Amino acid sequence: MPMTFALLPSPFLGPAVWEPVAAELRRLGHRVIAPGFGTAAPAGPADVLAELAGQLPVDQQLVLVAHSNAGLFAPVLTTLTGATRVVFVDAVLPAGIGPVPVAPARLVDGVRDKADGDGLLPVWTSWWDEADVAPLFPDDSVRRRVQSEQRRLPLAYLEATVDVPAGWDRVAGAYLAFGPTYAEEQARAAARGWPVAVLPGRHLHMLVDPAAVAAHIVRLAEQVFPAASEQEQGR
Repeated sequence: MPMTFALLPSPFLGPAVWEPVAAELRRLGHRVIAPGFGTAAPAGPADVLAELAGQLPVDQQLVLVAHSNAGLFAPVLTTLTGATRVVFVDAVLPAGIGPVPVAPARLVDGVRDKADGDGLLPVWTSWWDEADVAPLFPDDSVRRRVQSEQRRLPLAYLEATVDVPAGWDRVAGAYLAFGPTYAEEQARAAARGWPVAVLPGRHLHMLVDPAAVAAHIVRLAEQVFPAASEQEQGR
């Protein structure tokens, strides 16, 4: 059965990280929505949420697919769009409700000195050593495409919180990890009874093996379909 996937990129990157997977999903007969971001730096999480929400349809039985920091916005987007399925892909999975930190204190402290006089951080790929960044990309052309969409976010964004609504996790959810980095999120998803899959790779593995990532996303969305159908019928 064709599904409509909304591929949510990290606010630090852009929709180019999802382009190869989007092509695979379309090849498999599914519909894809790929929200992007403007060039201006958001003042905070509310701006990011508004950018994403403004590009998503309402009540179309979306499957939200959130990568990395976009996972923070998946809970409220499920309530705004009426989506009944969400797949977190190597992403933040909020532990509770109410104000949730955008980033852990250790990350904020680690990049604090990188902010300029205006409080803006450099682009995400420059936070890390080249030895760690280069293997994220399959080739230089893909790297240039992804990096061209990066924008500088303020340090204040990392220091902010996102409001997670109560009851959002009644949605049919699943988790796809690319390794152990998000081990706590994997455990949290499993504790909720969600399907969890691990596809070994680095954080941007969707660029390296889009066919496998797309297949896993479809499989996980199909696994939670019965639960989603019950919710759709009860609305």
